[in-house]
Amino acid sequence: MNPSAPRRPALPAAVALALCGSLALTACGSSGSSGPAATGPVTVAGVSISADPALHDALPETVRKAGKVRAATDVPYPPFEMYVSEGSKELTGLDYDLGQAVGARLGVRFEFQAQKFEGIVPALQAGKYDVAISAITDNKERGQVVDFVDYSVSGSGVLVAKGNPQKITTLDDLCGRAVAVQSATNQQKLLDQHQDKCRELGRGAIDVQAFPKDSDAQLALRSGKVVADVLTKPAAGWTAKTADNGSAFEVVDDPAALGGYHASPNGIAVAKNLPQLTDAVQKAVQSLIDDGSLARIYDKYGVASIAVRQATRNGAVD
Repeated sequence: MNPSAPRRPALPAAVALALCGSLALTACGSSGSSGPAATGPVTVAGVSISADPALHDALPETVRKAGKVRAATDVPYPPFEMYVSEGSKELTGLDYDLGQAVGARLGVRFEFQAQKFEGIVPALQAGKYDVAISAITDNKERGQVVDFVDYSVSGSGVLVAKGNPQKITTLDDLCGRAVAVQSATNQQKLLDQHQDKCRELGRGAIDVQAFPKDSDAQLALRSGKVVADVLTKPAAGWTAKTADNGSAFEVVDDPAALGGYHASPNGIAVAKNLPQLTDAVQKAVQSLIDDGSLARIYDKYGVASIAVRQATRNGAVD
């Protein structure tokens, strides 16, 4: 997540509150103390995940004794964090599933609690939580006060009508055309910054049409008033997967920017005073990458392109 822009373009309520059953989820839980048992395999995204005794033994003693990791998250932020249904306290989403998978591999329970995003890092510093999983951008400023285990890399993506009738493949293909975007976002800045490139190519400027909400931008795309909607790559993938059961939109995957344009790493934030936990979480995430479990989680939410091959530690680039 980019701290200099709105955390996300808004998704329609019907999309954001996708039911657990509609995605055949098996790792739905709550924002309270319930969750998978610390012993025995746990099924996440259709994959059975068992504990690694060596990783469990490497956890800090306080975590082993508690049998749980206290995890903060800011809900909703589809597809990373969502409630199972409107009015429910049960959580679902990529980050929730990731937490359950990492916990299962470590042999402990990840206990999620809702926390406003701006208060997450201070709460970690204060010892209220052990970790935070909330699509947090790993940047150097945050890295001074918390440690990160990076699990995805994401930037801006391009959403087009199903079938991509205008054959959009890169940002250059947006030159001289009408494109929707949510106002005051990094995605609008991206389009504004690309205007010089359009002029160099002699294709004319992008006709940037800014809307208060991304749901409005999607309506413009549905009606054919624009050829594309530019939003975050994860939100684009989730929208393409869920809108009209996947029949309305698709995402442009530029080979030169699979994670999205101006992509940055997202990481699990861990309190600085728990280096053993950071090390164990990193090894657990890497093991989930290596055995394909993490890819199954990404696929379920339509965001396979933001996956990483290495669970890097403090991989901030800014």
